[in-house]
Amino acid sequence: MGRAKLTIIPPGKPLTGRAMPPGSKSITNRALLLAGLAKGTSRLTGALKSDDTRYMAEALRAMGVTIDEPDDTTFVVKGNGKLLPPSEPLFLGNAGTATRFLTAAAALVDGKVVVDGDAHMRKRPIAPLVDALRSLGIDAATETGCPPVTINGTGRFEASRVQIDGGLSSQYVSALLMMAAGGDRPIDIELLGEDIGALGYIDLTTAAMRAFGAKVERTSPVTWRVEPTGYSATDFLIEPDASAATYLWAAEVLTGGRIDLGTPATAFSQPDARAYETIAKFPHLPAVIDGSQMQDAVPTLAVLAAFNETPVRFVGIANLRVKECDRVRALSLGLSQIAPGLGTEEGDDLIVASDPRLAGTKVTANIDTFADHRIAMSFALAGLKIGGVTILDPDCVAKTFPAYWQVLASLGVKYQEDAG
Repeated sequence: MGRAKLTIIPPGKPLTGRAMPPGSKSITNRALLLAGLAKGTSRLTGALKSDDTRYMAEALRAMGVTIDEPDDTTFVVKGNGKLLPPSEPLFLGNAGTATRFLTAAAALVDGKVVVDGDAHMRKRPIAPLVDALRSLGIDAATETGCPPVTINGTGRFEASRVQIDGGLSSQYVSALLMMAAGGDRPIDIELLGEDIGALGYIDLTTAAMRAFGAKVERTSPVTWRVEPTGYSATDFLIEPDASAATYLWAAEVLTGGRIDLGTPATAFSQPDARAYETIAKFPHLPAVIDGSQMQDAVPTLAVLAAFNETPVRFVGIANLRVKECDRVRALSLGLSQIAPGLGTEEGDDLIVASDPRLAGTKVTANIDTFADHRIAMSFALAGLKIGGVTILDPDCVAKTFPAYWQVLASLGVKYQEDAG
């Protein structure tokens, strides 16, 4: 049985030392898929081994890709340039990147692919991506607008242009981009709507595609053209996970410590790294923080904001309602467990009624993580300054940062554990 709950004991001192974040989940799952679609052997180093990347690797193995794991941070991927129909549905847990990316990539398989996940994933929307695939003449269907999705692929497209709402998940856009290079004609992918979601993640996708030999060009602020080049095997180095780094950056400023991550904040290419500049302003965070371009950093910033000198409103975070859980709701509930009214929702905004006097107090706060790794990891930060913060289902961090609790312990954090 996993641990049912974990109570953080405030260290009462600055956290200092060296702590390495794991490899980037976003980049690992992109590189795994592209290596699986490529012909030849690719070596992915610095990779993340976690629940999300394991689901992607297992799905690729089920479609005929050979993947060896010679050590804790390396995947050696051997592909033949074509994915084969799996003998049974692909089960992807609650891995959003794997589910969206493989739903599109399944169009390149000559045969039937069913993409499915756990109870949480079956509530996460995917209809916009399915509609986009259908507009290209691909036989794709979902009964509920969420997984499971059934795709009967041929590797051929009937149209050369596809449109998708840019304000929805950037994972839909990335999924279409990566699929398009494996098709039979050039494809133009156009974003619709005024709000373009996390553009930085689209840049991550196109950079990874080019590394694997694809030709992708941004032809307008909202359009990309992808040539039907397919992919070539390559050796690919994956940078550390910027979203994971945000917890350590926040722990550093909260405790007045010094934590060496081995990678300077300026060296990250992932969108969430821009949270570093905001975190560095603590305890004088901006009155309004736009989370649209650093969505996975919002839970970190929201818990940090609890100790800020002045209240903080988070805007541009509507997409957080359809992540692993409704993160806007989970954050407001968790913050209000610490102090009534500390977190409130106004439309899709989150308002944190900051109170620096919370530091050094003791509460009884059982934080419902909703099985969401980011809720667990962010609320652990509150436990660095407040006694009595208890994280329920702490082992859900395995989704992206399996060693999280050990890493904090290596910096001097102690816990009281209760087994389930």
